[in-house]
Amino acid sequence: TVGTVTEIYDHFRLLFARIGIPHCPKCGKEIKKQSVDQMVDVVMALPEGTKIQLLAPVVRGRKGEHAKVFDRAKKSGYVRVRVDGNLYDLSEEIKLEKNNKHNIEVVVDRLVVKPGIERRLTDSLENVLHLSEGLVMVDVIGGDTLMLSDSFSCPDCGISISEIEPRSFSFNNPFGACPDCLGLGYKMEFDIDLMIPDRSLSILDGAIVVTGWQSCTNEGSFSRAILDALAREYDFSLATPFEEYPEKIQDILINGTNGHSVKVYYKGQRGEGVYDVAFPGLIRNVEQRYRETGSDAMKQEYESFMRITPCKTCKGQRLKKESLAVTVADKNIYEVTNLSIEKLKAFLADMQLSEQQQLIGRQILKEIRARVSFLSDVGLDYLSLGRATGTLSGGEAQRIKLVSELTKVKDSVSTRGRKSPHTLYAVSYTH
Repeated sequence: TVGTVTEIYDHFRLLFARIGIPHCPKCGKEIKKQSVDQMVDVVMALPEGTKIQLLAPVVRGRKGEHAKVFDRAKKSGYVRVRVDGNLYDLSEEIKLEKNNKHNIEVVVDRLVVKPGIERRLTDSLENVLHLSEGLVMVDVIGGDTLMLSDSFSCPDCGISISEIEPRSFSFNNPFGACPDCLGLGYKMEFDIDLMIPDRSLSILDGAIVVTGWQSCTNEGSFSRAILDALAREYDFSLATPFEEYPEKIQDILINGTNGHSVKVYYKGQRGEGVYDVAFPGLIRNVEQRYRETGSDAMKQEYESFMRITPCKTCKGQRLKKESLAVTVADKNIYEVTNLSIEKLKAFLADMQLSEQQQLIGRQILKEIRARVSFLSDVGLDYLSLGRATGTLSGGEAQRIKLVSELTKVKDSVSTRGRKSPHTLYAVSYTH
């Protein structure tokens, strides 16, 4: 994007990490730090008899073998660790691939929720906070993991978020990117209108054209056997035009039987038999085939039946909901970076900050304002920082490059304390 190429987005990530105000992604209320007593209340609110593990996340998404981490945990008297979701005993040798990113949590305590454990729970939580610098993972056996933090939590919804860092606002980093679209803002999804383009045709006449299902017009194919079984079970004919099927039948064919199995009679080269098949639906069946194929040619063929659609989770904003719930001057980072440069300049000039925010963010804001002014000076005040560079014209791309060079010149001048010979060139180029 324009923001990442000019490095302005990097400064905004730092700004939001340092002075951003977090809000609950569910109810929108401002959230603050949790005390140990509040954490105890959250855990004790779980149903009595619930089994839990208190985990201290000591490594989060970092490469390395982390042998020293295991050694320190062992010397501190801990017995188990969870590495990338798998439980290990510290008495055994744990070898990690140093070039892969890993998550390591020390198992501090195992408890069953019941009256009378408050004292032990408090001590264990304090130990976790000490080990992990303020973050607690409560692994509920058979349930979801609770994230508790002495930094930020919502008292009403019970939602806690991790410590805010610059990477929390990066759509190229798993700690900030939307988990559904992986930070792209859109997804390629199979479109049933491309899979069944002419609904006036029947299935036997070739209504289904998606790869892997054209053979359903031929008797003897497994896909035809599945459709025959569905027709028997739900009382419809494959010779009926698709558009004349009731909504229920269309939904079964497109989205599946919802776990209900049908008897499929199939005779193949290896014999014949009756198989119980829970039909997942055309879309999920083709999605599985697309994921599992190792052929690039087949992937391209499948992709011809897909459309690019905005991500339903982040609505095209590319970041996790927790990151989008952090605001500066009542705007989140997506809203700020999608203002035009002209409006962004006005926003930066008029933004209302507390005294503490001004003190912490003064130098960062100074750098952002300078770089945004460069963009305005080269005539790009109609663009936004969120604009994809692939959509820019040649002239716009050249001016973006010029802004980057001007920034380097500025940095060179400020570090040397004198003008670089490149400064005159850059300034004359601007004029």
